Amino acid sequence: MRKRNLLIIALTLIALVALSGCNLFSLMTSQRSEPQTEAVATPTPASVSEADRTPLPDQAGVLAALQDALETIYAGVNPSVVSIRVTQQSSGGMILPFSEDLPLPSEEGAGSGFVWDTEGHIVTNYHVIENATRIVVQFSDSTTAVASVIGSDPDSDLAVLKVEAPEAKLRPVRMAQAEARVGQLAVAIGNPFGLGNTMTVGFVSAIGRSLAVGETLGSQYSIPDIIQTDAPINPGNSGGVLVNEQGEVIGVTTAIVSPVQASVGIGFAIPATIVQRVVPVLIEKGAYAHPWIGISGTSLTSEIATAMDLPAEQRGALVMEVIAGSPADKAGLQGSTRQVTIGGRQVAVGGDVIIAFDGVPIRSFDELVSVLGAQSRPGQTVTLTVLRDGAERDIRLTLQERPKS
Repeated sequence: MRKRNLLIIALTLIALVALSGCNLFSLMTSQRSEPQTEAVATPTPASVSEADRTPLPDQAGVLAALQDALETIYAGVNPSVVSIRVTQQSSGGMILPFSEDLPLPSEEGAGSGFVWDTEGHIVTNYHVIENATRIVVQFSDSTTAVASVIGSDPDSDLAVLKVEAPEAKLRPVRMAQAEARVGQLAVAIGNPFGLGNTMTVGFVSAIGRSLAVGETLGSQYSIPDIIQTDAPINPGNSGGVLVNEQGEVIGVTTAIVSPVQASVGIGFAIPATIVQRVVPVLIEKGAYAHPWIGISGTSLTSEIATAMDLPAEQRGALVMEVIAGSPADKAGLQGSTRQVTIGGRQVAVGGDVIIAFDGVPIRSFDELVSVLGAQSRPGQTVTLTVLRDGAERDIRLTLQERPKS
């Protein structure tokens, strides 16, 4: 507990120093640009005695505590993180006469992963091992083991590998039970650019993002509840861990937004809640069945609500299209019927607006996707509360397994 408090103090001090620098710069700039004015007498502020001052923690001590805390996190988590090297067959290249008897050229890639249990299960991103013909896992002490894929789920971008290794080398991670919070310390450990055992530090920048991963019958699917972080994440970090100040995994580092294919402070991680829901099923069954309604849509904004003669403050998930033969189609959900121009672009409106899922309020399409994945399963019958032509009604619907991407 003392180390955690010192870590919080250290990070607060660093933030205050940074903010103080920004304020000082602004003050100096404004002083240079102000016109000369006649001096006006102002009251002298009362002096503050030394006894009334709140002492700041000793900077050297605080920074030493921060360093100690980060070293402790790294020492505890790094043995659970692995580097992954994959070999994939290349489909490109020049076709030569009689080349059908020649082996296809190979490509190599790298990523990260982490130990799930002492049975040899390793978790990583699906896109790290997609189409791999050979997978080699390297532990933090540089020993290696050949791995096989025992389960994968492209729609959550997760995969489980299996290795044969001594139990002493299999140190499972600890998964966080609480959801990530904005402002929380975020430490990434992985294999960026093939540089194994690399740690970077930042904060949770946002939660509740969505990450597009696939397409089902023309409708794009996104992973909900994604964590955004400014901890530097680079190519090769995929499949690694994002941990909190306790060294518990809060997410699996997965993607970045960057114009230069390297970290610019916007990285994304699959939350621990999804990992803990999907991975045990992949170990047991090899695949994960996602519940499916069979719609595409968007979040109801003030502009769209107004165009549909609804109160501007109304929120929900607007159904834009219903896929033929889907659960939504069988239940009678209605898609959008007309288009309007909003902000210079055409937007489909007029469809059902989903405002609750089995009694759980829905305020956006992302919320619908999140609740659907977390609280339902294929074959389950649920009640959707919708607004149709401004009137509220309940629609019973039996979920199906989502078709493969």
